[in-house]
Amino acid sequence: MLKTIWKYESFLPDVSEQYRLSLGEGQTPLVKSGFIGKALGLNNLYFKLESLNPTGSYKDRFAAVLVSQMRAAGQKVCIATSSGNTGAALSAYCAAAGITCMLVVVDGAPESKVKQMQLYGAQILMVKDFGKNAEITSRVFDDLEKICSSRQLPLPISAYRYCSSAMQGVETIVYEILEMLPDGVDQLFVPAGGGGLTLAMTKAVLSSSSGIKVNCVQPEGNDTIASALRNGKIHAAAVSASITVVSGLQVASVIDGDQVIENCRKLGGNGYVVNDADVFKWEKMLARKEGIFCEPAGAVALAGLEEAIARKEIGKDETVVCLVTGSGFKDMMSVDRHFDLPEVETLNRQDCISTLEQYL
Repeated sequence: MLKTIWKYESFLPDVSEQYRLSLGEGQTPLVKSGFIGKALGLNNLYFKLESLNPTGSYKDRFAAVLVSQMRAAGQKVCIATSSGNTGAALSAYCAAAGITCMLVVVDGAPESKVKQMQLYGAQILMVKDFGKNAEITSRVFDDLEKICSSRQLPLPISAYRYCSSAMQGVETIVYEILEMLPDGVDQLFVPAGGGGLTLAMTKAVLSSSSGIKVNCVQPEGNDTIASALRNGKIHAAAVSASITVVSGLQVASVIDGDQVIENCRKLGGNGYVVNDADVFKWEKMLARKEGIFCEPAGAVALAGLEEAIARKEIGKDETVVCLVTGSGFKDMMSVDRHFDLPEVETLNRQDCISTLEQYL
């Protein structure tokens, strides 16, 4: 049977079965750490590999619900905005549904993500300073809201402020974790840009009464939510310009931030701010020590966990899950830019054998 988030139909919006679309999203692996957990002094560290969804990120869960709803409504054009992964997911699911996809993408979106969207057939519009400047970002969102509202179309932004019902698809991550770890989970670390993913995790935890502490992790160059959560504030704060280079988390405006603070605090979770250098360090460690190839945003949760351990806010026997949100293949330019990988030389046969023998 094809794996699909529609397994959890009772937790999802009511869409007739004939309109439900699936490309096999969900039921992603939950892998116990073989090295990093022990190195950090933890006995039970797990990675939820959302990078293994059909288009390479957790956003497929959102797209599956959103595009299914569009099919049910008979809508033929999808206008959306994206920093990369949402656009890739919507492009793929719209292609499968026969829906035209128009994407307004953030300034500087990774070329590999843009090309993925184009290959699925989406039309791409990149706006200067969108995703970098809070005022421009908010104005673009407002403009798109007006266009979509006037044409009775959804605005598929993966946030509760814009698409609360489709975001229920993202909540299925928690239901899977609880099934895979029936003895319970103590702490969940989640990367945040506008906060939609973190909010989805808190809503699912609250509805399941599982008592998991949900922690919000952000790059210091886009700290709209995490510090406010830690410092007892009730409102997230927009930043004048996102200076992180972690693609996907460059969301300078608040969006779902206020409710993230409220829900995380209710669950006993906290906020963690990490620097880009540590994110890239853990991206490399995940690949070298766990065999997990993620994009930079996929390593943010683990960087936050390191900070929590440094603050002595995690017990060694607690069961901890870090979300790995997207595949490393999404941002190969980041690999070229941040990792000094050696050039591959072409050897003759004898030199090849001699090199191999050095390792035997």
